Amino acid sequence: MKKLKVMSVFGTRPEAIKMAPLALELQKYPEIESLICVTAQHREMLDSVMDCFGLKADYDLNIMGKNQTLTDVTTKALKGLEECFKVAQPDLVLVHGDTSTTFSAALAAFYAKIPVGHVEAGLRTYDRYSPFPEEMNRCLVGRLATLHFAPTAKNAANLTAEAVTGDIFITGNTVIDAMKYTIGDGSFNSEELKAIDFSKRVVAMTCHRRENYGEPMQNIFSAVREIAENHSDVEFVYPIHMSPIVREAAHGILDGLDNVKLIEPLDAMDMHRLMSKSFMVMTDSGGLQEEAPSLGKPVLVLRRETERPEAVEAGTVKLCGVKKEDIVRDAEELLTNPAAYDKMAHAVNPYGDGSACRRIAEAILYNAGLREEKPDEFRV
Repeated sequence: MKKLKVMSVFGTRPEAIKMAPLALELQKYPEIESLICVTAQHREMLDSVMDCFGLKADYDLNIMGKNQTLTDVTTKALKGLEECFKVAQPDLVLVHGDTSTTFSAALAAFYAKIPVGHVEAGLRTYDRYSPFPEEMNRCLVGRLATLHFAPTAKNAANLTAEAVTGDIFITGNTVIDAMKYTIGDGSFNSEELKAIDFSKRVVAMTCHRRENYGEPMQNIFSAVREIAENHSDVEFVYPIHMSPIVREAAHGILDGLDNVKLIEPLDAMDMHRLMSKSFMVMTDSGGLQEEAPSLGKPVLVLRRETERPEAVEAGTVKLCGVKKEDIVRDAEELLTNPAAYDKMAHAVNPYGDGSACRRIAEAILYNAGLREEKPDEFRV
């Protein structure tokens, strides 16, 4: 029997974390030949995730360049994927989320008349410039894809309202599956994390989004400085993104504080383990909004909006914006009010049950006529 050739394409660390468990799951099915193509939009951070999951790419476009623009990434990925698809001849291309690699891969597959499956489909803020360029990327991919793997019922409803073509499957988020691989025994690889005193209350923090560059990021870092100065018993651990803009802003405002640790980027295992041992999380990341609630950690989202409203509604996440006074107020409440903290820490995680990858694999086989029954849907 000819196998169904399924190619997973990704290029950044967040994509890799969420696609790695799916790639491993696809390898279990005798009907599927699973291939991986990486664009390496982010080289080092991508490679660390591949190593964590023991994966190797069948095709590596290695497009990362110094000071690359969105146009650089898109055009290089589009051209490289055109050649990759000619050689590999996949029956289905899987893309994830909302990066420039995601959009480029979906467009290249469309040009080659190869069906596209969109993992983590249906997330929306309905503001085309926030997050930028992610919101428009995922909307465009939604039009190009014919298989839509929506993490939640709300995501599926967004797609239905947009009248997308193809089949929609509610699967849960693959990041919950990923954490089964990454948490392990909780021990760290990073020497910088090994030096952290986790007998204190530790706040895990990330901040890197383009829409926060400038005044919003300065407000965020100024708020963290004030909170750290007010609570000498609280330790902030901030793995700084590789962006020179982010690094300059962070060091300019946060240097000189003993209880703010500015450390190098972490691999997926260490980041998940850091969150698991932390008191709470402050972030402008999308993925951490899904990951931290599964660990029972309250999340303060350092953004004006979120495409993940389920967590806000469930009470595991609070959208506190990018104004200094709002960030300080919301952090102080969690640090000083045990009842407020417990309410967030014990809310139900709305993002998955660890079976998203199985549902996606079964949906692929069902769509190809290799399974008679549709997979079960994830429900909270």
